[in-house]
Amino acid sequence: MAATRRGDIVNDQPRRHLEQALDACAEGRPEGIDVILQHEGPQLLGVAYRILGRHDLAEEALQDAMVQVWRKAPQQDRAGGSARGWIYAVLRNRCLTILRDDKRLASLSPEDLTRMQEARQDLQPDDDWKLLAGTGRLGECLDTLDDPSRRAILLAHVAGYSHGEISARQGVPLGTAKSWIRRGLASLRECLS
Repeated sequence: MAATRRGDIVNDQPRRHLEQALDACAEGRPEGIDVILQHEGPQLLGVAYRILGRHDLAEEALQDAMVQVWRKAPQQDRAGGSARGWIYAVLRNRCLTILRDDKRLASLSPEDLTRMQEARQDLQPDDDWKLLAGTGRLGECLDTLDDPSRRAILLAHVAGYSHGEISARQGVPLGTAKSWIRRGLASLRECLS
């Protein structure tokens, strides 16, 4: 039993570091961002790159996300999820905003657009979600979902695909993809509560 407790304490350290870092940001102390980048920087950049397919855009997304984390840290609701999950959600939303920015995409060369699309097609959201979920309850709950529902949820919430894109990628009718997502999210909510 002591080994389990010690393991839990070791596994709990990164979570506490991120919570303390968000507290520092909320109090206006810049070392909070330094701690986040020290513990999660390479993984955050990797997720941004997998979504955007370009290093320059990934770096921009990470920088913008850290500004948002700094500004919105006082609003982060611990009861609504983990500090780590919140930080990654801020980054993901910034990446999706960049993808949707028509002006930016219009200025890209055809080769850059092709590379971005290829990188997005190669995205394996299962790996990204395991990174975000860690070994906690969310990962356990995801494992309880049927494969189509889990995959559809991951494509929507990690890779940023629309329901129509998920339908096409999975080769199923739009209503089926929406049903998988709706049913899977309901199961996740039940499992997590």
